[in-house]
Amino acid sequence: MCGIVGYIGHRDAYPIVIEGLKRLEYRGYDSAGIALFDGTDLKVVKTKGKVSDLEACAEAQITKTGNLGIGHTRWATHGVPNDINSHPHVSNSGELVIIHNGIIENYDSIKQELIKRGYTFQSDTDTEVLINLIEDVKTKEGVKLGKAVQIALNQVVGAYAIAVFDKNKPEEVVVARLGSPLAVGIGNEEFFIASDASPFIEYTKNAIYLEDEEMAIIRFHKGIKVRKIKDDSLVDPYIQELQLNIEQIEKGGYDHFMLKEIHEQPKAITDTYRGRLLADEAIIKMAGIEDNMKKFLNANRIIIVACGTSWHAGLVAEYIFEDLARIPVEVEYASEFRYRNPVITENDVLIAISQSGETADTLAAIKMAKSKGAFVFGVCNVVGSSIARETDAGAYTHAGPEIGVASTKAFTTQITILSLIALRLARAKGTISSSDFRRYLLEMELIPGKVVKALESDEHIKTVSNIYKDATNFLYLGRGYNFPVALEGALKLKEISYIHAEGYPAAEMKHGPIALIDENMPIVVIATNAEHYDKVVSNIQEIKSRKGKIIAVVTEGDTIVRNLADHVIEVPDTIEALSPLLTTIPLQLLSYHIAVMLDKNVDQPRNLAKSVTVE
Repeated sequence: MCGIVGYIGHRDAYPIVIEGLKRLEYRGYDSAGIALFDGTDLKVVKTKGKVSDLEACAEAQITKTGNLGIGHTRWATHGVPNDINSHPHVSNSGELVIIHNGIIENYDSIKQELIKRGYTFQSDTDTEVLINLIEDVKTKEGVKLGKAVQIALNQVVGAYAIAVFDKNKPEEVVVARLGSPLAVGIGNEEFFIASDASPFIEYTKNAIYLEDEEMAIIRFHKGIKVRKIKDDSLVDPYIQELQLNIEQIEKGGYDHFMLKEIHEQPKAITDTYRGRLLADEAIIKMAGIEDNMKKFLNANRIIIVACGTSWHAGLVAEYIFEDLARIPVEVEYASEFRYRNPVITENDVLIAISQSGETADTLAAIKMAKSKGAFVFGVCNVVGSSIARETDAGAYTHAGPEIGVASTKAFTTQITILSLIALRLARAKGTISSSDFRRYLLEMELIPGKVVKALESDEHIKTVSNIYKDATNFLYLGRGYNFPVALEGALKLKEISYIHAEGYPAAEMKHGPIALIDENMPIVVIATNAEHYDKVVSNIQEIKSRKGKIIAVVTEGDTIVRNLADHVIEVPDTIEALSPLLTTIPLQLLSYHIAVMLDKNVDQPRNLAKSVTVE
């Protein structure tokens, strides 16, 4: 969950590394550090806090020269966030320097062995153990740095993306990955290293994404060699052209990335179905589905695995797959699924959902399902990510970079993709009529415009947010397709405002949560025109009789709920199965405005990181 950046070439490394760390701060922001080498002096500075704190320390403590540099922004796993535990870490000799994203699970046994050999440790991290293991191998075996890294990595258990250099060989950096992403940008006699391509997009469009269990030796003036860590075999790396541009990873005039990404949803949804949805011709074209149609149609069931917001998107998909395509669906937390010895057969289809495509638990679930013979289909946003490579087939959401840690456009674009898949399978199975199929497709084309309309309630939502910003608890209620939206709304509020919130099926309120309701409890109820509308109205009356404060998300023109609720937020009318694409919008804005009013760090909420690459 950490961000790593490196540079070797003819430019000053410091500004490249620092700006790169700022772009990767969504991956971790409890501490940061940088190491620079100018051919003579090794300069290391690191600190608890954000990259801005690191800049201030660097200004005061070091000269910022050198054409070789590595930097790190941390989300703490081993050891509390403090100056000592921050990366980079230096070996006992002071010659080797490392940055690391991931976890070395057997670090303690290695540490105890190294202590017996006379090594000392300043930090509580597994990373300091790894760099000293590399040094020990290099010294004991009398090998070069690259070989020492390879031997050491064959002794560790866990996940990693690392960059290592030896100050005695300043023309070389060694990188490696297992379970954590790592990209190498290829410039003109210069190389860039990063957890993703955003730190170097303005310098080069050419990048290599290392595969699991691969390492690369990067030599200034000599190029790059990629090898397998296990057997030392050479790999012919694939250099891909990046589609990312600098505008996509900047705020574009918005106060926060989260607000920008909320407002990007009309375009993101359009980009997701572009080329796939041909409403006038009543066609859905998705190569990953068409090429594997028999797998889906013959499946005994579909298992959806995901975490967090992606899990909520999976719950929406469960409703639409079962409703339209009549295929049994189970939605599982990836972190639980991988450990409970699930029954998986070759007649199952597993759909794995992840914004980053790097979620560790979801990747583990994929590998388990493949080992049992199941067909695995991936839904993710990041081209070339691990899930995209591990799955048998898949579909990208094309949401564009999502920098805000709390997912917004990832949720709506995942629902868009999953809805397209369900509709295509329903048509193939004959479980939806031609007229209904066309009606769904035409309505989906209208959804981006309706999201724009929903966003027009922003000022009204801001007013409501101001009234309830000091509440200590929220309850979110929904039924059917909008029960998962209630869960997602509660998650958004928890993530960025730190207010306790719970999402529930509205009918379950009477089975416990109703005991919490009093005049101080705001309850957000999704009460749009739907099959369960009358039932939700009854739930609202139950809340009202107990003096709860009701914030209702309703369909435009609603009059019944308007007379019962304390506040109403309207969204345009749509087909019930597509309503989550609209009802989630006001809940995202409500969370955003409350968090801003409470002076919280909206884009970088405490204790969270965007890409969860460790368990």
